[in-house]
Amino acid sequence: MSYEVDSRRVGGMSAPSTPRRPLPAPAAAAAPAATTPGVGSCTAPAPAPAPTATRPAVRRGREGLRVRCLDWRVRFAILSVVWGFSFLLIKVGTEAYAPFQVALGRVLFGALALVAVLAVRREPLPRGRRTWGHLAVAAVLLNTAPFSLFAYAELSIPSSLAGICNATSPLWGMALSMVALSEDRPTRRRFAGLGLGFLGVLIVLGAWQGFSGIDAKGTALALLASLCYPIGWIYVRRTLAAVPGSPVALTGAQLLVSTLQLGLVSALFTSAPASFPLWPTLSVVALGALGTGMALQMQYGLVTEVGPTTAQMVTYFIPVIATAAGVLVLGEQLHWNTPVGAAIVLAGAALTQTRPGARRPG
Repeated sequence: MSYEVDSRRVGGMSAPSTPRRPLPAPAAAAAPAATTPGVGSCTAPAPAPAPTATRPAVRRGREGLRVRCLDWRVRFAILSVVWGFSFLLIKVGTEAYAPFQVALGRVLFGALALVAVLAVRREPLPRGRRTWGHLAVAAVLLNTAPFSLFAYAELSIPSSLAGICNATSPLWGMALSMVALSEDRPTRRRFAGLGLGFLGVLIVLGAWQGFSGIDAKGTALALLASLCYPIGWIYVRRTLAAVPGSPVALTGAQLLVSTLQLGLVSALFTSAPASFPLWPTLSVVALGALGTGMALQMQYGLVTEVGPTTAQMVTYFIPVIATAAGVLVLGEQLHWNTPVGAAIVLAGAALTQTRPGARRPG
């Protein structure tokens, strides 16, 4: 998960699976992500010079800057594919490594990717014991616990089912935010979305058949992992909203702390790998460097350019791609209730995210 710029602070300013309103990123109000070049983000040059008789006026971007970058729709599609394939990569990684080791590799290579971006930008990590203490808790809730739980879940459930369970995160987030966040008031639409979403979960799991053919433990672990994300978002929103630092710096620091946490846990509860098979190793590296590092950086650029509402829609493509990848690449079985239930889950999640009269940016 990542730190995002709140649209209430920066006009027009999301991972997979968030509560209704995007998480505030305090420092980005002063320096939005799009103003700094980075992996997957737009490069915003200096303001365009005044038009002359021989130089036509240049169309200016949302921040009044001339922006040259890959079209946001292309980056949106890339982000959807990268995050959708993450569940396949987890599955392949667990073929050779223990779940804690897969999670460790994920945060390690993700942290290295973001630290590299910070080094290029010459941007420091956050400071202060209190800040790092909150980041340690956030790392447990947003990285260490859910990454480990998904890895353990995929020992016994298909990667496609894990991707669908991940799509329930907005539902958990809306339910929790209505209790924990005073600005999120219950409405009929949100209650309808929650009910519809959890009906979809029951359909995916085949409740009318007594959940036959579904590994209860693995599914419960995947659902618990999806629950960790909104809990972590609410915690960060309450504790780190006023901390200086860009979203990249905060998330990079969080991944570094998670690397230390998972390194300790792995040393205590797993043995060192006897070998490093090619495909599982490449899967873990890609899961971290691309699915956790590059994807987060790309997401910041999307939030800045098209706004949080449009960028957040990537959540609804992840289970579709995860299911397709599991079936086509890993040969996982697909029954009719899986895509039908997944569609209902996504419809319910989308319903909880909408507000009457809200205008979608982008």
